[in-house]
Amino acid sequence: QVQLVESGGGLVQAGGSLRLSCAASGRTFSSYGMGWFRQAPGKEREFVATIRWSGGDTIYADSVKGRFIISRTNAKNAVYLQMNSLKPEDTAVYYCNDRTPWGDYWGQGTQVTVSS
Repeated sequence: QVQLVESGGGLVQAGGSLRLSCAASGRTFSSYGMGWFRQAPGKEREFVATIRWSGGDTIYADSVKGRFIISRTNAKNAVYLQMNSLKPEDTAVYYCNDRTPWGDYWGQGTQVTVSS
């Protein structure tokens, strides 16, 4: 079992930056990788970015490419999302995800609000 806790959300002006953190605890040995998803009010949860533990390969949604950067710790106990050039449409609750052979684990989410 894995526990995930997100932090770093807040209110920022358009064009600004935020860095989200996800702290992982418990069993992380079997994790394929971790990622970030987001969900805006009234919309379905959507993929943002993923980083694989094996080689550090990253995948980004087209909507955030060139603006967001996902990174990890070597200890596999944390993942980060550096968000630059934020836009109002980035406003959402951001969730940390851990993908394992036994399924996905999720954090409770952290709110990101981008004002015009």
